[in-house]
Amino acid sequence: MSRSYDPHPSYDPVDGQVTTGWAASVATLPAGPVVLAVDGPAALDWETLSAEVTAAARATGRDVTLMDVRDHHAPSAADRIAARPVPADDPFFTPLSEANAADLFDAVPRPGRPAGDGIHVVYGPGAALCEPDVLWYADLPKRYAEAAVAQGELPVGANLGRHGEPGDLRRLFYTDWPLVDRHRDALAGRIDRWIDTQDSAAPTSLDGAAVRATLAHLVHGPVRTRPYFNSTPWGGQWAVKELGFTPQGGNTALGYELIAPEAGVLVGAQGGPQVEIPFQLLCAEHPEDMLGKAVHSRFGTSFPIRFDYLDTMGGGNLSLHLHPQEQYMRDVFGWPYPQHETYYVTASEDGARVLLGLTENADPDTMRRQVKDAIDHGTPVPVEDHVQTHPSTVGQLYMIPAGTPHASGAGNLVLEVSATPYLYSLRFYDWLRKDASGASRPLPYEHGFANLDTARRGEDVTKNLIQQPRTLRAGEGWREEVIGALPEMFYAVHRLVVESGAAVEDDTAGRFHILNVAAGQGCVIETHDGRTHSLAFAETLTVPAAVGGYRLRPLGGDPVQVVKALVVEP
Repeated sequence: MSRSYDPHPSYDPVDGQVTTGWAASVATLPAGPVVLAVDGPAALDWETLSAEVTAAARATGRDVTLMDVRDHHAPSAADRIAARPVPADDPFFTPLSEANAADLFDAVPRPGRPAGDGIHVVYGPGAALCEPDVLWYADLPKRYAEAAVAQGELPVGANLGRHGEPGDLRRLFYTDWPLVDRHRDALAGRIDRWIDTQDSAAPTSLDGAAVRATLAHLVHGPVRTRPYFNSTPWGGQWAVKELGFTPQGGNTALGYELIAPEAGVLVGAQGGPQVEIPFQLLCAEHPEDMLGKAVHSRFGTSFPIRFDYLDTMGGGNLSLHLHPQEQYMRDVFGWPYPQHETYYVTASEDGARVLLGLTENADPDTMRRQVKDAIDHGTPVPVEDHVQTHPSTVGQLYMIPAGTPHASGAGNLVLEVSATPYLYSLRFYDWLRKDASGASRPLPYEHGFANLDTARRGEDVTKNLIQQPRTLRAGEGWREEVIGALPEMFYAVHRLVVESGAAVEDDTAGRFHILNVAAGQGCVIETHDGRTHSLAFAETLTVPAAVGGYRLRPLGGDPVQVVKALVVEP
């Protein structure tokens, strides 16, 4: 039986129960004097958190003392944890920070023990380093900080080492998030309670042992992350109309189906309290079960493929841009692998186009002059003199290796099946658009020209980057096609086409799969150990490497087409 798109997929906790409110968390603290550390990202409302914990503890008759570890961060912390831009005056990007939480301090403070049955609460980023008796991790999904950025409301103190200073987006992306993620992953094995602060007055929480047991269970079965959409000036309306999303910005430009650094898994009973646990913890705690041994060896604990939507149905063109090539990505941005992308067209309006690859006679010097003139004088760039436009065909995959100029035109719903890096769009031109405040979008075009692949142009683009499906294997009522693969790209994109009433057997063979229902009502995944997971149209699901064999069959009376991605190299 088919079902509709579920924006809140959730999973029951193992060996625990999700509770609500600070009082419920405080009730789990042991008797006697306790040093409690509450760690988490800088963007949390730490003042409210400390006040709520204090009130809940004092309501039980226990004395409370407080230490804000941000007051103990070194005066030079903000400078020492940030990587230096390349070039030094780059206003757009910095390399990913390689600092650790200990770098926030000259000396980690050592809180004294409270008297009697008192509680000494040490809170803020890095609090776990203070050798507490009990460790809580308070989290807020990254989309909240991104929404604050979009609304111009990134709060004071939102960046590490900058307590009391205005929030800065570049530091958030390239310094804070890498450091906090590393710190959180390192703590995962000893967290005593996970606190979800999406409602800071009534947070939900789950015992740390239950979090770890739940992760250990989830990594052996198919799992979906919580999707969400955010808005941009070019965004469309497809996901508003078809999936029921109501973003604050009024359109559903960017659909985060599975972008590992930001994705979360909802844990808790349907209709009851739930905590959102970072998807990345599955990779950090169980790397070989999640990724597979060979993939873990190549990528560490980084989940290397992402699935997201670009919705321009009723919107505008994306900016003309490209992504960094491998060596540049390593040397300048600090990512160990490049941002290859692909566009799979799930839906399109009549006349919609995809911009991809240089024209045969494109002249990069002329293009550079025209890009500069557009920035300085508002002169439109004749884009089609430089970049090819192709009809947007539903079911077609467009390959976008790093260094290739591209954009989705207006009127498309594109499923991006791409390498995980997602913060390095090197834009040349944004159609002279202004944002809601009347400002032009930043255009790091010098980075773009430094990465422009001038060799692939003309007929090479249509031959190599717009590939025709090739049947890999087939059976009664089904076939698996390769719809995109290139020697320089470490992943391939396949498509499973399954008739109603048929079923296809598959196997991870030691490498995770990602599945997305691109056409049809949906499908059900049945694993060899008896687990089942349904997947509706437009939904995305990860099959961890540890699952091994599984069966896929359509739901409803229609055939189903499922886009599948997997790492093929090394």
